[in-house]
Amino acid sequence: MLARRGIRLALATLTGAATALAAAPAALASPSAPADAVQDSQQWVLDMLQVPSAWMNAPGEGDGVTVAVIDSGVLPSVSDLKGSVTGATDLTGLSTGPTDAHWGEHGTWMASIIAGHGHDRGSAGIIGVVPHAKILSIRVIPDRDDPHYGTYDGEPEQSIQRSLAKGIKYAVDNHARVISMSIGYSAPSGEVRAAVQYAYQHGAVLVASSGNSGQNDQRRDHGFSPVSFPADYPGVIGVGAVNRNGSASGFSSENLSVQVAAPGQAVPAQGRDGLYWTVDGTSPACALVAGVAALIESKYRNISPAQVTEALTSTARHETSNGYNVQTGFGVVDADAALQAAGRLVAEHGAASPVAASAHFGGGPAAVPAPPVASRGAGTLILFSFLALASLALALGAGLRLRVLGRARGTHAGPPRPGRPPQPGYPPAAGPGRRPGTDYEYRRPPSTGYRRPGTDYGAADDRA
Repeated sequence: MLARRGIRLALATLTGAATALAAAPAALASPSAPADAVQDSQQWVLDMLQVPSAWMNAPGEGDGVTVAVIDSGVLPSVSDLKGSVTGATDLTGLSTGPTDAHWGEHGTWMASIIAGHGHDRGSAGIIGVVPHAKILSIRVIPDRDDPHYGTYDGEPEQSIQRSLAKGIKYAVDNHARVISMSIGYSAPSGEVRAAVQYAYQHGAVLVASSGNSGQNDQRRDHGFSPVSFPADYPGVIGVGAVNRNGSASGFSSENLSVQVAAPGQAVPAQGRDGLYWTVDGTSPACALVAGVAALIESKYRNISPAQVTEALTSTARHETSNGYNVQTGFGVVDADAALQAAGRLVAEHGAASPVAASAHFGGGPAAVPAPPVASRGAGTLILFSFLALASLALALGAGLRLRVLGRARGTHAGPPRPGRPPQPGYPPAAGPGRRPGTDYEYRRPPSTGYRRPGTDYGAADDRA
């Protein structure tokens, strides 16, 4: 029970941290604010990720790609997402609906960061990384202030994670190319891992936030934050958060699930109330990287999830260090460089290698030891078969000859002949315990107990 409660709290922390941190500052602007106020406030986020440059190389800006947002639900009627949410499902089992003011708060923020297209012909509002992409809303968790959150919190952990597994499969079956998961659990699940593998095998790119536990006691005592799932599953791109200077955010979890990083402090987003908020956490960082992955997918339709991951990690850059570290992984994502790397990876994958794999696998043919016994051909097998039959014939002949010699010498007793006494060693024709017509041998009765016909003399077993 305590472990289950710990898992639940970890989930609440990750999914609710952005809400709690974002609710403190006032909204940046209402929809009636000056046209450039919101877009000016988010320009630093797009510039850090080199998104404007990437748009020049991928003018479709996400056209033709569906991004599944597995979260608390996405309200499709907000101005900057109107027409972009093409499908939705609710797997929480709760009766809270989209008309409730506390439904889909977190999920709507994340969707606007990914695919917001602004309003007034794009002159105002949030412009996401892929403004022409479509959003598939998959609700698997409630927000902390949802009226039925208590019911959700009391459900078995297995049921809660089963919703995520179903959500991942639903996303794949409804043709999502990218799956964004700004959620986290502190324990793994076999069902979720199987769903992740299902998505990966079907070509979907999975992105998840690595957690907001960078300042907890475990981090201070051991130097590493607890891992978060699904970010820590193989095949999922785990994302950490950085501030405006490119340094790791203090709250961002530090562990080996972090592969790349993106802005996670004061990131503008549109709420379900139509207002604009700044949100903090690895949640917005995850949404931004999911948007970059969708940008790559929109240009290279046949690219594999592994190639997308390679493009993102190989081109990421560190602002303050080199190489890999547990705070920001391989570095902050560079959308333009990743897009170009993806093009090279796709081109290289299509060309066949001029060298056979056998020439270098395991050191090549020269490194393969000879078999300890030479293989036998058909001729050798026939010869051995003939020799075996000949040996058998000789053995039978020898046995027959010994039997004849034995009779001639009287070493073997035989049945009495008429008019002659029984030969030595042969039992009388009848006697105590001997029935006519039976072989002469001593038959011992069972040592104990009654013996039923058809049973053996072995020890009885325990079966009824």
